This record gives sequence, structure tokens and C-alpha cells, in this order.
Amino acid sequence: MDYVFYGFAVLLFAAVILMVEGGWLLWSQTRGGGAQRIARRLRVMSGGTDIEGGAISILKRRRFSASDSLDSALHRLRLAHAIDRLLMQAGVHWMVAQFLAASLALLCAGGVMAHLWDTPPLLTWTLPLLGAALPLMVLRRTRATRLCKIEEQLPEAADFLARAMRAGHSFTNVMQMVGSELPEPLSGEFRTVHQEINYGVPMNEALHSLAERVPLTDLRYMVIAVLIQRESGGNLAEILGNIGHIIRERLKLLGQIRVLSAEGRISAWILGVLPFAVAGMMYLANPEYISMLWTDPAGIRLLGYAAVMICIGVVWLRKLIHIRV
Repeated sequence: MDYVFYGFAVLLFAAVILMVEGGWLLWSQTRGGGAQRIARRLRVMSGGTDIEGGAISILKRRRFSASDSLDSALHRLRLAHAIDRLLMQAGVHWMVAQFLAASLALLCAGGVMAHLWDTPPLLTWTLPLLGAALPLMVLRRTRATRLCKIEEQLPEAADFLARAMRAGHSFTNVMQMVGSELPEPLSGEFRTVHQEINYGVPMNEALHSLAERVPLTDLRYMVIAVLIQRESGGNLAEILGNIGHIIRERLKLLGQIRVLSAEGRISAWILGVLPFAVAGMMYLANPEYISMLWTDPAGIRLLGYAAVMICIGVVWLRKLIHIRV
């Protein structure tokens, strides 16, 4: 009798599981997200209208997350678009969700470290904030390094474009040649432009996308020159050659300015790091002596004044040594 009862229970459990799974499959095939997207596309293709009011786009949209629901939620945030633009300019193959997850993880790690080390109140708040800002600082540094490399490659790219145009090649073929002949990272950007044009994107939009991905003034001059030549005509090869010469002279002048302002930049680094280095050495040597700065109300006020003065000094030195050419 017991074996019959146990067998009946097992069969009943299996029947319930199969019934639930069958109901889920039936619902997903008729009412799920994929079925609704297919139905909307069929309605639009048959001449109907989309009842949800959303336009169906055949253009590739960058994903902010591997999850569809989180991707849709992040696309509604302006901050997510700014982070995605920064990731795209840095050439990092991350999603916005991964960047936010890394920032959140480092924020929690900084809070745990501050709690375990029994740090002063000022560091208790500073460590989590530094942990959360660390991915952004690394990303901005990567972006600056990549843009500097692209800027150094621009004169060679402009000369290459000019020589190929004089040889009789079309501008689209020239961009393909640049994408295959020049080194990274500039060649990858030109390959992207060539692929967009082959996929049917107008050349004006492809070049505007290039200027958005690589926010350099010299590259925008090249894009503007090409767009003006397409509208009004002219010798594009000669224009690109002149732009290459101007970019090369500008980079030479920028290098001279960096040499002349090297002393100021070193002074800014020393003056900016010195207070924190001295405070750290004093804390390691005699914690009770320096702890008055965050335990006494007068010391807290002095720390506030010092932080404000350091920030003003750093901004002032940065304005002095940062010369736009």
C-alpha cells in the first residue's frame, strides 16, 4: 500500500511540474516579450500601426545590460547614456551595468575596509567615496590615453587620405584602406565608419558618429572639411594635406609648451600630494598627536579650511599649467 501511495505522489508531483511548465511555455509563446515583438513587426510590415506607439528601428542600439529589463531601465537614464559615451570613447568593451556594478562593489569594499581598520571619521567617509570613484578615474585615464594616441596618429591619417585621394580612390575606399593600413586605435574608428556606410548609414551621419566617439578638435576639423567638400566641392586632397600639416605643427607647439610647463606641473603634483603624505607619516609615527585634528572641534574646522584651500590651489595651478593650443 505504501509503494502505491508513494508512486502516486511522485506521478502527481511530475504531472504538476509538467502542467506548470506547459502553461509557462504557452504563455511565453503567445504573450511573452518575444511574441509581442514579432507581432508588432508583423503589424508594421502589413501596413498596420504599433499600438504601443514605439517606432521599430533596424539600427543597432548599444546595450547597457545583458538583462532586457535592466537595459530598458538604464536607457531611460541620462546618466547611463553619459557613462556609455565615456566607455565608447575610452574603447572599453564594458556595459553600463558592469561599470555601475564595479563602482558599487568598490564602494562596499571601501566601507568594509574603513570599518575593519577603525579609521578616523574623515577617512571613514573618504574610503567608500574613493572606491566608488576609482572606476571612473581609471576610465577617464584610459580615455585620455586613447585620445592622445589617436591625436598623434591624425597627421599620418590625413596625409594617407590625401595621397590616396590624389591617386584616384574614392573616399569610402580610402577609409577602408586607412582602417586596414594604419595602427590601432585610429584604424578601428575608420573601420567602424566604413562598416556603417556599407550597412546603409549616410556618410554624414557616419562621420558625425566618428566625431562623437572621438571628441578631438583636429578630427572634427577633418570631418567638417569632408562635409563641406561634399556640399560645395573642391580639392579634398589638398584640404586634407593642409589639415595634416596644421595638426603636425600644432602637436609640435603643444610639445614645446609641455616642456616649458613641466616645472609647474611637477610643483602642482608635489604641493598636492605633500599634505596627505605628511599626514600619513605623522599618523603612522604618532597617531595620538595627529588625532586631535578629527577628535577636537577646532581640528575639524582646520581640516575643513585646509581641504578648501587645497582644492582652490589645485584648481588654480591646473588653470595656470593647462594651456590650450
